[in-house]
Amino acid sequence: MALIVQKFGGTSVGNTERIRNVAQRVARARAQGDQIVVVVSAMSGVTDGLIRLAKEITSLPAEREMDMLLATGEQQTIALTAIALHALGIPAVSLTGAQAGIVTDGVHTKAKIRNISPAQVHQLLDAGNVVIVAGFQGQTNDGQITTLGRGGSDLTAIALAAALKADLCQIYTDVDGVYTADPRIVPTAQKLPEISYDEMLELAGAGAKVMQLRSVEFAKKFNVIFEVRSSQNDNPGTIVKEETQSMENVVVRGVSIDKNQAEVTVLGVPDQPGQAARIFRALATAAINVDMIVQNVSHAGGLRVTDISFTVDKPDLLKATHVIEGLKPDLSFTEVTADENICKLSIVGVGMRSHAGVAARMFDVLAHENINIGMISTSEIKISVVIDLPDGDRALRAVHQAFLG
Repeated sequence: MALIVQKFGGTSVGNTERIRNVAQRVARARAQGDQIVVVVSAMSGVTDGLIRLAKEITSLPAEREMDMLLATGEQQTIALTAIALHALGIPAVSLTGAQAGIVTDGVHTKAKIRNISPAQVHQLLDAGNVVIVAGFQGQTNDGQITTLGRGGSDLTAIALAAALKADLCQIYTDVDGVYTADPRIVPTAQKLPEISYDEMLELAGAGAKVMQLRSVEFAKKFNVIFEVRSSQNDNPGTIVKEETQSMENVVVRGVSIDKNQAEVTVLGVPDQPGQAARIFRALATAAINVDMIVQNVSHAGGLRVTDISFTVDKPDLLKATHVIEGLKPDLSFTEVTADENICKLSIVGVGMRSHAGVAARMFDVLAHENINIGMISTSEIKISVVIDLPDGDRALRAVHQAFLG
């Protein structure tokens, strides 16, 4: 008898018919004699609808109250999934993140999991139940409800698989697996049979929506091998696991685009030691993640000044500009500008470590398409550029064609 964790995303549980389909899939797995833990997201559109309601009241709702509000989305789904299993004659119990023993820190809307005490989950499994856990949420030691950020249900599933020492973790979504690019934008994209943790990390960080970045980090740390597969069919998916030597034979594994980025530029910062540290320390204190950074030094009125540009997730843009504006009395910069009309294009592959000329080829392709580059960022296995949002899809198709055919 195996213990299997299955996670179903928002589109997989998007309506009652799909929830019944999920229940039938779970029932088939249980019929093989396995213990099943199901992690579910909110039904598609529910979280966005709740955010929209809050922002109809105020543009910056309190983060504690947003956690209270957003946690209700997954609680609807766990109850409906349990009801669907009961209708099939299968014993099932739904649990919130807190009831499942998921303990987090106190950073509202972006909490990190501190530990999981799955004793109740084991007890319910041993009693013959399917256990359905609300993804995306947990609870602090003092009882505050928290959420794990966008895509947090993936993290819940991976973390539970590690804590339960599960034999298998399956991430069910609306695609067949991990593709070389978004097949909705690049029709020639191909499904990958396997991909390394590092490549999946870079693709997730670069905007690929198949998996949440932190969940892949967690899987790598605790060596949780998992499969990304479709909830709509029984086709094999993509296995995400530790890198093997043969993986380096492929120079570029995938191309991704992140349209959820915004650029902030702080103009006229006095070019003095410690200025950048103060800016990014303030952003870190506000729990705002910064991605790409560019600094340009110039002269204004005989003084050396610098312009500092960086990218953040679009939902953090307003918060980030407020944080920077609050530093103006101390830093004496000229102004802050924001640009949401950008996107980040990335190529990823562990083979880039041992193959030269990848960046030059990528830049040549973009130049041929007359696409301007605003920022550049590199790692051992990734090259990312910021370009204008209207050029994003065209750039993705051109770069994919150049590297992956």
